[in-house]
Amino acid sequence: MSRIIALTSLFMLAAAPAMANAPGGGYEGITGMFYGTIAIILAYGAYDIYKT
Repeated sequence: MSRIIALTSLFMLAAAPAMANAPGGGYEGITGMFYGTIAIILAYGAYDIYKT
């Protein structure tokens, strides 16, 4: 259960920059969310491989 809470809070922190779009209307926010999501998936994969 704590793993779900940790992953959820990590995702919320990674998604926070996506909510604050800078003036200019670019795709900076969704790019940050994309890279944050990929980082979470890769981190969980590394954790899953090396856990005993």
